[in-house]
Amino acid sequence: MSGWLWWLGGALLLGIAEMISLDLIFLMLAGGALAGVVANALGLSVPLQIVVAAATAVVLLFALRPWLLRRLRARTTLVETNTAALVGRSAVVLAPTSAAGGRVKIGGEVWSARAASEGESFAPGTEVRVRRIDGATAVVDAEPDAPGG
Repeated sequence: MSGWLWWLGGALLLGIAEMISLDLIFLMLAGGALAGVVANALGLSVPLQIVVAAATAVVLLFALRPWLLRRLRARTTLVETNTAALVGRSAVVLAPTSAAGGRVKIGGEVWSARAASEGESFAPGTEVRVRRIDGATAVVDAEPDAPGG
């Protein structure tokens, strides 16, 4: 079997290992193995192929990997979905709402609601803020800039 096939097989196995680990180390080693393929194609001896593969892997590990990790982490932003996306949003009271219950409209959807604090109540038409979602109930309190709460 040709030497370049061994290098290519190694790169493939390292690529598979990278898909499992997802930390970019095996990907850099696979890049070194691909450099071994190139070294073999250039007719270098096996010891020189190993040196080229190892040097390329080290350069990729210490130069390219940190830069790639920074780029990947910078692009990772948490997008709130479902009920977590409702926390902090404004709502309009549809039915009188107190700690005992009520109804609000959040972004076009009608939710059962209750006031966050005992003794607090809101009249229909009042704008409130969703503090949390408790089951299927929005727990609300006064908008921070609303007069009189």
